[in-house]
Amino acid sequence: MTGIVRVLRYGVQYFWRHAWLSVATIVVMVLALVMFLGLIMFGVITDQAVASLQEKIDIAVYFKTNTAEEDIFQIEQSLSALPEVKELEYISRDEALERFRERHADDATLTQAIDELQENPLLASINIQANSPTEYPVIAAYLENPEFNPFIERVTFAQNQLAIERLNKIIDTMNSAGFVITLFIALAASLVAFNTIRLAIYSNRNEIEIMRLVGGSNSFIKGPYLVSGMLYGFFGAVLATLLAAPAVGFVSPYFRIFIPETNIEGYFYSNLFNLFSVLLIIGLVLGLTSSWIAIRRYLKA
Repeated sequence: MTGIVRVLRYGVQYFWRHAWLSVATIVVMVLALVMFLGLIMFGVITDQAVASLQEKIDIAVYFKTNTAEEDIFQIEQSLSALPEVKELEYISRDEALERFRERHADDATLTQAIDELQENPLLASINIQANSPTEYPVIAAYLENPEFNPFIERVTFAQNQLAIERLNKIIDTMNSAGFVITLFIALAASLVAFNTIRLAIYSNRNEIEIMRLVGGSNSFIKGPYLVSGMLYGFFGAVLATLLAAPAVGFVSPYFRIFIPETNIEGYFYSNLFNLFSVLLIIGLVLGLTSSWIAIRRYLKA
C-alpha cells in the first residue's frame, strides 16, 4: 500500500510539475475525444436519417378491379409470412378514393372529374415495408409468382427501385466512411498522445536515471507516468463532455430542420452517462497505452 500511495503521489506531482505540458497533452486528448464523440453522434444522425428514409420507401401492389377481397387477403397473408416483410397495409378501393378526395380537396377540377365518372377508378392495394432496403428485390421477386398474375395489376418496385438502390449505396458509404474515420482518429490520437507523453518523460530523463541508479524498480519508475497518463485521459474525457454539451445544443435545431425525426440533443442527454463512460475508457486507454510505450525505451536503456 505504501508503494501504491507513493506512485499515485508522484504521478500527481509529475502532472502538476509540468503544468504547461500537461495542459498541452490534455488539449490534444480533448480534441481526440471530441472527434470520437462527434463520430458517435454522426452515427446516431445517420442512423436516424436512414430510418426516416426507410419509412418513406415501400412497394405498392395494385390489384385488378375484378379481384375479390378474399383473394387479396390470401395474398396479404402469404406476404406477411415472409421474413423480409416488416409491415403491411391494405387499402381498399373505397378507402383509396376517400384518401384521394382528402388529398385533393382544394382541387375542384379533379373532384369534379371523379364525380362525373360515376365509378371508382382507383385500385385496391397493399403497401409493403421491408426490414431492410436490400430485401425489397426478394419481395418483388416473390410477387412475380405466376399464381398471382390473375389478381395483380402492377407492382411499383420498378419505380422505387432507383430510390432503394440509392439508399443502399448511402448506407454502405456511410458505414465505410465511419469505419475509416474511426481508424484515422484512433491512429492520430495515439500518435499525438504518445509524442506528448514521451516528451514529458524525456524532460525527466535525468531523474529517471537517478532512480534507476539508487535501485528503483521498473514498476516504481513506470507507475507515476502511467498515473499521469490516466489523469490526461480523465481530464480529457471531462472537458470533452463539457465542451460537447453546448455544441450539441447549438447544432441540434439545424439538423432537425433537414431531418425532423432527429433529436441529437435528446439522445445526448439521455445517454450522457454512457457517452462519458465511453470517452473515459478511450481516454484512459490512450493515456495508459501511450505512457507504457513511451517509457519502455528508458527502462531498456
